Amino acid sequence: MTDTALLFASGLLLFAYFVSVAGRRYRLPAVVLLIASGMALRRLLDPVGVELQWITPVVPVLGTIGLILIVLEGALDLAVTRERIRLIAVSATSALLGFAVTLAAMATLFVAAFDITTADAILAAIPFSVISSAVAIPSAAGLAAEPREFVIYESSLSDIIGVLVFYAWLNAEGSARDFAIDLFGGGAISLTIALLVAPAIFFFLNRIDGHVRFLPLIAGIVFLYAAGKALHLSPLVLVLGCGLLLNNPQLANWSRRLSAWRGDNYDQRLKEFKGLVAELTFAAKSFFFLLLGYWTNVEKMASWTAWAVAATVFVVVFASRALILRVLRQPDAAALTWIAPRGLITVLLFIAAADAGKLHEFSGGSVMLVVLATSAATALSRWGAKPAALPVAEPALSKPPD
Repeated sequence: MTDTALLFASGLLLFAYFVSVAGRRYRLPAVVLLIASGMALRRLLDPVGVELQWITPVVPVLGTIGLILIVLEGALDLAVTRERIRLIAVSATSALLGFAVTLAAMATLFVAAFDITTADAILAAIPFSVISSAVAIPSAAGLAAEPREFVIYESSLSDIIGVLVFYAWLNAEGSARDFAIDLFGGGAISLTIALLVAPAIFFFLNRIDGHVRFLPLIAGIVFLYAAGKALHLSPLVLVLGCGLLLNNPQLANWSRRLSAWRGDNYDQRLKEFKGLVAELTFAAKSFFFLLLGYWTNVEKMASWTAWAVAATVFVVVFASRALILRVLRQPDAAALTWIAPRGLITVLLFIAAADAGKLHEFSGGSVMLVVLATSAATALSRWGAKPAALPVAEPALSKPPD
């Protein structure tokens, strides 16, 4: 049994790696390929009587770990400077408008088309309104620096907004007053905790020595995320804040004590930490999407209702996004329009709703169809696109600027 598990796990990871390489080389949607491979795996195992019963509890855990690592990896690639304030503001506006427009349109449709309450319709519409950073961030790798950073900020903020609104609405049980208290109170508390925890992570990255240095930091971030989730906060704010401070140590210059924590070999430590986060992110995402494909009930995807919901979500998402990007006068609107996939976070929110005893009719085929269709559209929009040229390095300064 142990040998079989090792063969299965290592084989899946190697397969995911080759799928990822093929996806980058031939501009294929790696997420779609992984999910389809998981579906094919079930078709091969079911006839011989092999059933992977342990997948049901494992998929949500893998998805949550993957979400944490994806947001952390994205934040570790972002530079925060005065010149980027406008970019951050535009990204946040786009994330908020896209979420609000899609939520309003889909909730209205669900109330009209299905026999559900307005509260349940809003709950069902929230996951469809969130951009998946797990798919969007890798898809932006070939863009120029500014639009790529726009995608990272926008998708990460969309995840945070979606999680915060979803759990506030889920806990409010349809009460607008309880929703407002939970949303704004929880958001303020999450931001305060992030401002306190991020300097501590920065301190430990500079001080931890020995062979095991970075896994305790990642374990600490995951622990804090889980604690924040149990308290109905938005712990992704904490993850984003930690990543931003680690990649932008100049943010600690406002305090002489904080800036003194930065060691001489900080840049090398940060590079090694980024490498470990990238490796773990790849493993978590690969296992999640493969097992998600195996876990999916293909029969539910054949329903005409599932196809109708998926087609409507697809049209609403990309039509509203095209309009919002043009209203915001985003220079690369044509390329960015299609980078609005639904993926890991959408699935996780529907799993959470199902665990709470809600939205059983939405937790099947329509969700997977939306994930597959939007992810494929995002990947195919980059078909044949050449990676952006790297900027020419400037001569080194004799003294770094303050």
